[in-house]
Amino acid sequence: MSYNDSFIRACYKQSTDHLPVWYMRQAGRYDPDYQKIKENYTLLEICRQPELAAEVTMMPVRKLGVDAAILYSDIMNPVASIGIDFDIVKNIGPVIDNPIRSAADIERLRPIQVEEDLGHVLETIRILDRELDVPLITFAGAPFTIASYLIEGRPSKSYIRTKTMMYSEPQLWHSLMRKLGDMVATYLRKHIENGGKAFQLFDSWVGALSATDFRTYVLPTIQYIFDQLQDLNVPKIYFPGVSSGELLPELNGLPVDVIGLDWRVSIPEARRRLGGNYAVQGNLDPYVLTAPSSVIHEQARRIIDEGLQEPGYIFNLGHGLFPEASIDKLKELTDYVHEYSASVLKNRTTSK
Repeated sequence: MSYNDSFIRACYKQSTDHLPVWYMRQAGRYDPDYQKIKENYTLLEICRQPELAAEVTMMPVRKLGVDAAILYSDIMNPVASIGIDFDIVKNIGPVIDNPIRSAADIERLRPIQVEEDLGHVLETIRILDRELDVPLITFAGAPFTIASYLIEGRPSKSYIRTKTMMYSEPQLWHSLMRKLGDMVATYLRKHIENGGKAFQLFDSWVGALSATDFRTYVLPTIQYIFDQLQDLNVPKIYFPGVSSGELLPELNGLPVDVIGLDWRVSIPEARRRLGGNYAVQGNLDPYVLTAPSSVIHEQARRIIDEGLQEPGYIFNLGHGLFPEASIDKLKELTDYVHEYSASVLKNRTTSK
């Protein structure tokens, strides 16, 4: 079996003959075949069936021709193992039956038992390791983002309870962050041991914090997680979520390979803020996919040209795909990224 390693090579700033591309939430609601599956199964029910979860993971690889697969799962899956009862409610998101509000709530959280409680996730990874001809990216939610759900009890726009704990009870906050940091590190290590070829830590909502608060209340735990996993010989990606451009200078020194960017900061400016120390991934606004093909190509070309200015670039969106996205436009975009980037790189080679 031939193996497409362009994604891995780009993570390590090595040369490729085309830009690798994958999309956050690429296994999901924009695909009519996935919608049919969801008529019979919830997200969590799919996750508990390894063969089905593996099939959903592979669908965009076959249909779109992307250069990496992202595990079909949910960032909330591991919290069930530490003692949190939750459900994914349609049109709402994660809803927590027993929110974290006190020291006693944090004290009752137990260490994660990945093989015992989440063996179905590991089996899905093993199946994909056998079946895929592109790398499998696994993932976890970062502690701030997970904590925001656990404390608020459901998705929030203000994060008022979360920030209240941070500011008013910092010792309590750091205790929760350390427990979640241990959960994440243990969970991701098991992913790689069972066949994951890279992992991404999603911090979808940490852009709600100032740089000072991020440095004080979040960064120590992010550093701890990646320190714990530094021995794993796979690409490590940190995505600080939406509206996170002001946080990028704080990331210098993290032992990661790739930083994911949202669409609000340009790739050259992001590289400047990161000190040129990391490969970068991103950062097309997902809603550009609602535009005519000519606009999609124009926007993609601008981002590709920026990405190719330095080694180490992976084409992606600045956030996840949305349900109304067109699978045809997504396939067209993938082909365009491959073809346009290949032609630019070939011209560079022949002109030397």
